[in-house]
Amino acid sequence: MELSKIWLSSPHMGGKEQEYVKEAFDTNWVAPLGPNVNGFEKDIETYLKEPVYVGALSSGTAALHIGLILMGVQAGDEVLCQSMTFSASANPILYLGATPIFVDSEADTWNICPNALEDAIKDRIAKGKKPKAIVAVHLYGMPFKADEIVAISQKYEIPVLEDSAEALGSTYKGQKCGTFGDIGVLSFNGNKIITTSGGGALVTSKKEWRDKAVFLSTQARDNAPHYQHSEVGYNYRMSNICAGIGRGQMEVLDAHIAKRRDMHAFYANLFADNDAVTIFEEPADDYFSNHWLTSILIDSDKTNGRTREDLRLALDAKNIESRPLWKPMHMQPVFEKYPFYGNNISEKLFEDGLCLPSGSNLTDEDRARIKEAIISFF
Repeated sequence: MELSKIWLSSPHMGGKEQEYVKEAFDTNWVAPLGPNVNGFEKDIETYLKEPVYVGALSSGTAALHIGLILMGVQAGDEVLCQSMTFSASANPILYLGATPIFVDSEADTWNICPNALEDAIKDRIAKGKKPKAIVAVHLYGMPFKADEIVAISQKYEIPVLEDSAEALGSTYKGQKCGTFGDIGVLSFNGNKIITTSGGGALVTSKKEWRDKAVFLSTQARDNAPHYQHSEVGYNYRMSNICAGIGRGQMEVLDAHIAKRRDMHAFYANLFADNDAVTIFEEPADDYFSNHWLTSILIDSDKTNGRTREDLRLALDAKNIESRPLWKPMHMQPVFEKYPFYGNNISEKLFEDGLCLPSGSNLTDEDRARIKEAIISFF
């Protein structure tokens, strides 16, 4: 009999989602507006505990796209972007006809390197092209070095688009991720810490930016009795149905984070005596990661040549999903022609790194299977 699939990170419902969705059906609010949308936005604003405004959109990618527009990015501009990330962080730069300038990671958080970032800014300015924005990412839920990145942003007057798609609930010095940048972005895709089946949100301290984001996301319809449009708009607003799922998910967000962190602790214990494996952990007490995905690095010099790919295949043979780290954007065929600044730390992380099953709905039986498969491999 084939073993059931253990997924990397699957949706985990809390129980109240159907009540909000049923209410939307019962009241016939199924469009991209309604009480669930308004309520979901307020739930997020309350959770983030900062004076911010939230616009619920159809995806995190949509929020990134709108965020760049609000920052004034246009065709021909340059945008600095963390190289080690999912392609959605970089794709909207190309949507606008702008040029991505990729920046390497640093070893502590695996996120955008402050030194490489400043080197990139100085060099682009020397070349006569001051970048218009910085896309910085909290990778796998680990906060980037917010103090240093924000200081660089302020020094050169380049706004930060904070990609917090993987980091809802993570904090740096007690402040919630998603609230450090000029604009923050959240994702509620099916594999995230909570989900709306598909969806995202734009976060900003500027109410006018939030309102403009909602305006652009509803086809930029002018205030007129007829359909009139003075700007290009997008169909990016979240539906009341999806927002209903989100309202139910917000009620269990902290519980899901606790379960993800428990999974991380499970792996930390499992690898405690294995000097061939380094587990990705907070570098200091200032950092609190939701540990959306627990990730490890494997030193093949200490495993008789066995690599992270060998472990991935061994787990796959037991019907357990794992995944290499994000392949850096500057190594991707679609992006490899664009400039890159750094010391290739992200390339080494990609070569040695593996994401392990981390879902908040994994059972004791799942953990036992994972443990047996990993111990057997090593």
